Order: sequence, then C-alpha cells, then structure tokens
Amino acid sequence: MSGILHAIREHNDSMHPKEQDIAAYIVDHAPDVVTMTITELAEKSGGSTATISRFCRALHFQGFAEFKMKLAAELAQPADVQSYQDIVAGNTLSSIIAAMEANHLRSITDTTRLQDVKQLQKAVDALKSARQIDLYGVATSSVVALDFYQKLIRIGKRAVTFADPHMQLTSASNLTGHDVAIGISYSGETPETVNAIRCAAENGATTISLTKFGTNTLASAADIQLFTSTLEEGMRRGDMASRIAQLHVIDILFTALVSEQFEEHVPKLENSYQMVKKYVTKGE
Repeated sequence: MSGILHAIREHNDSMHPKEQDIAAYIVDHAPDVVTMTITELAEKSGGSTATISRFCRALHFQGFAEFKMKLAAELAQPADVQSYQDIVAGNTLSSIIAAMEANHLRSITDTTRLQDVKQLQKAVDALKSARQIDLYGVATSSVVALDFYQKLIRIGKRAVTFADPHMQLTSASNLTGHDVAIGISYSGETPETVNAIRCAAENGATTISLTKFGTNTLASAADIQLFTSTLEEGMRRGDMASRIAQLHVIDILFTALVSEQFEEHVPKLENSYQMVKKYVTKGE
C-alpha cells in the first residue's frame, strides 16, 4: 500500500464522518481518484469540494491537485517494491542484504516524493538566520538529532542537543525569537519531544517538526512541518527505515544550508576537516 493511503487509514478514526467517507472512497478507488476532478470526487464519495479541500490540508497538502499528484507518483511504483520487507526467521545473509537495500531505497524514494519544497525552504531560511538551534529527539530520533548537531557545528552554527528531556526543556525555556528548535519523532507523538517543541514555541522560537507523514501532535505544534515516509503496519524493525528517511531529510537541509551560504560555510567545513586530521592520531 502507498504511504499516503496508509496514512489515510491510520488517521481514519480522528477524521470527521464526511472526511471518513471521502477517505474510504479514496482508499478503495485510488487509481480512479488520480484522474478525477475535485467535483467528480465529491459526487462519487458523497462529500463536498470544501470537505475534500479540508481533508487534503489535514494531510498537509496544499490542495486536491497536489494530493492527486503525490498519490499518482506513489501508485506508479512497480508492484515489486510496494511493500517494505520485514524480518523473518531463517533468512539467508544474501536475502537480508537485498532486503535492507530495498527497504532503504524505498524509504528514501517515498520520503523524497513527500517533500514540500516551500516548507523545506522555510526551514532552511530559519536555520540560516538562527542564533541557536536546539535539536530534540529520544531513542532512535536522538541519533538523528546528534547527526545534525555534528554537521551544524562543523560550519560554526551554535547548536545543542540533549538526550535528557529535562535538559531539552531547560534549553527550550531560554530560546528567543532569534532561535530555532527542531523536534524529531517518527510517530510525532513522543511526549518529551512534543513538550520541548511547545516550550520552545512558547518562548518565541521558530519550531520545525520532522515526523512521519500525516496528522500528528508534533507536526500540529510546529511552525514548519517536514515529513518522512509512513511505514507499513507490523514492521518489526521500522526504526531502521525511519532512521534512514530522517537522515535523508537532514542531509537535504544541511546541503541546502551550505549551498545557500557557500562562501561562508565551505571554508569552515574545510578547516574543521583539517583540524581533526591534524590533531587526531592516525589509527584512532
């Protein structure tokens, strides 16, 4: 199932009855929906054009046209890569290697298709002017936060990240309108990360969320919403694919940040590389 259709099913219970009718029709008739006008879908699903527009915005699309475009792109994927491959007993090492490659490539491809260039640009612009950048995440997401932290300090950006949720709140409480806070959580429902972002927002910071695609608490709390692909239900090791997807978005942000301030950041990247090379003993 496509990531968009999975997200629709996953959030069905939180929708209004009319939106649920639209969702059910889309899930059952996805190939037909991508060729319909909004008026045709309203007639077929028993909804209204206004409800369909609201439904699309709730899924973080600008409107029905963008929703159709992204859904069509997902449905165009070959059938043999439609599903993530889970861990099963007795797999050979060769099959595991192939499965990991397929999962990671699928995660990156799905995540790329979900990107909203306008939201990404807003995030990059905020990072460019930030006095301080706070990075919040727990468990696997904390590893992604740490990865972005080490990238940012290489270009001289003032960045901090904490595994301790109390330290996250302490740092967030001292942010201002000149600062940026990024909350990373695949589910978008991690209480510690949600609380830190809310605290940062309360103190005036620009807030950015990085979550799975769809409606969730963290995305709703943030000024700028960035998304990764939504995994199939039942994935025993979903954190593998979600981590790859999160790192993909982080790499997009970092590369764009350096590219747009090239003359400022590239010398710092080169200098940090040379200093590490100079002072770190070879072989360590």
